[in-house]
Amino acid sequence: MISTKGRYALRVMIDLAEHEAEGHIPLKDIADRQQISKKYLESIVKELVRGKLVTGVSGKGGGYQLCRPAADYSVGEILELLEGPLSSVACLLEDAAECPRADSCQTLPMWSEFDHMVHDFFYGKKLTDLIESK
Repeated sequence: MISTKGRYALRVMIDLAEHEAEGHIPLKDIADRQQISKKYLESIVKELVRGKLVTGVSGKGGGYQLCRPAADYSVGEILELLEGPLSSVACLLEDAAECPRADSCQTLPMWSEFDHMVHDFFYGKKLTDLIESK
């Protein structure tokens, strides 16, 4: 399940993309437009900055801005930054220990197929796709 943190991160990124011509956008403006608590958004944008998806400038004229064009961001990279791996089962995580039952597991192919569909769906969607679908 995608948490509010992941969903709100997408909303922040969409807001920044829609207002990128304005330069750095104050967090208060994003919070007001998105009707999300500024305090909660602070923790989200901190992770977006740490993940190098946005840049932040403090002080007068400060705020947040996308690091690259909106078309270069996939929904998958945003969600994984905030949510962690989108894998459905632990044995398919990138750094998972080898499962002793992998060769005989009758459900593993299903989980693997599902994970590929989820990955392809979210990584196939760009930030601009969400903006254009309004």
